[in-house]
Amino acid sequence: MDDFLNKFFPAVERRKHKKVSHEDDYCKYDNQGLAAFTSSLYIAGLVATFGASYTTRAWGRKPTIIIGGISFLVGAGLNAGAVNLAMLLLGRIMLGVGVGFGNQAVPLYLSEMAPAHLRGGLNMLFQLATTIGILTANLVNYGTQKITPWGWRLSLGLAAVPASVMTLGGLFLPETPNSLIERGYLDKGRKILEKIRGTKSVDVEYTDLIEASEIAKAVQHPFRNILKRRNRPQLVMAIALPAFQLLTGINSILFYAPVLFQSLGFGGNASLYSSVFTGVVIMVGALVTIATVDRWGRRLLFMIGGIQMVVCQVIIAIILASKFGGDKSLSKGYSVVVVLLICIFVAGFGWSWGGLGWLVPSEIFPLETRSAGQSITVSVNLFFTFVIAQAFLKMLCHFKYGIFLFFAGWEFIMTVFVYFLLPETRNVPIEEMIHVWRAHWFWKRIVPAIDTGSVVEKYEHSSIELEAKGQQ
Repeated sequence: MDDFLNKFFPAVERRKHKKVSHEDDYCKYDNQGLAAFTSSLYIAGLVATFGASYTTRAWGRKPTIIIGGISFLVGAGLNAGAVNLAMLLLGRIMLGVGVGFGNQAVPLYLSEMAPAHLRGGLNMLFQLATTIGILTANLVNYGTQKITPWGWRLSLGLAAVPASVMTLGGLFLPETPNSLIERGYLDKGRKILEKIRGTKSVDVEYTDLIEASEIAKAVQHPFRNILKRRNRPQLVMAIALPAFQLLTGINSILFYAPVLFQSLGFGGNASLYSSVFTGVVIMVGALVTIATVDRWGRRLLFMIGGIQMVVCQVIIAIILASKFGGDKSLSKGYSVVVVLLICIFVAGFGWSWGGLGWLVPSEIFPLETRSAGQSITVSVNLFFTFVIAQAFLKMLCHFKYGIFLFFAGWEFIMTVFVYFLLPETRNVPIEEMIHVWRAHWFWKRIVPAIDTGSVVEKYEHSSIELEAKGQQ
């Protein structure tokens, strides 16, 4: 919005309206201050997630969610009332703290509350909510852009609405039985378990949770424990999956969709229309995943989405290389094709890496390292979000159409990674996930064999091993 740019980033506002060659269109928004406004949220979230790891384990999932909501409220207020860049950045940092706490607690909460056969679909509601938020943000921006000179304040301040829902709604949430039992509230944990399962016949799951909590209590240093050889597969996934999720380039597309489309020659209104359209597409993609993830499995969706994204990025790069830049404008026909390809790319992300990049790490860790594992997942995600958000405008300026080939290369690598190294986790109870790794062709060389005399393994049975092999 021009009023926003004029107040905080006047150099960008002047460059935006300056007559330049199409070659320079790629660089018109290259400003590190503007990039810092976007990316400061994510570096704050990265730092906050380590504090959230402690509160998630020591206080529970519910208080961590409420803390995140309060942080969002404070950030929204600071941004709406910002009078200078420092106040604006402080507001973004408080929003980042909310992201750190929310991303730490919510996927864990969903995975622990859901029955195994519905865990994928219910956890994908996290991604659906994210996509609804993206779409809503684009609609709010479109609706407030013509309100001068304070439309941007309304746009940023309306973040207080979902923040209020998160904070007040959190007060009415029950704590997860896993967290209650881990902290010694056995009777309360059983009551919650019976309530959410709708039956009093929960003896098997309750016994699994108690035994898992005994192991968790014996672990004094979860971050040190997660580095042990037996946790190597989960650690690799906690680092690789969120890193790959960001290296699809999706955040660059979604963060800077208006900027990107304007750089390609779309008008201001057209670029916002395109952003709204991509927001609808990613929401539909999340709905597809909810309907299919527990039926088709995680691996198939990962690979279909990966191939779809590679093809779209390569075709976009070819069109921009041949039809845009120098003294060549992107014709209306090719502009439509580029928008459609971006939408197909976004759809591919929406029903694969979008939600599965959060789902799989949240369901593979044993209780004793679950909070630490989720903290690593969130930290890696936010670190790569920060790096890409900070670097994207500079990369767009220097790589030009090559930026799409850069991300396509990573999408090829991550698809191969999933094919060879990620086992299927569909329908596996969360406290029995160790058997999946023991049945995998590669990870079984690293994960220690069953020790029938240990506390950790005393309730494991060969039938589960066979089931895991069949699912792989």
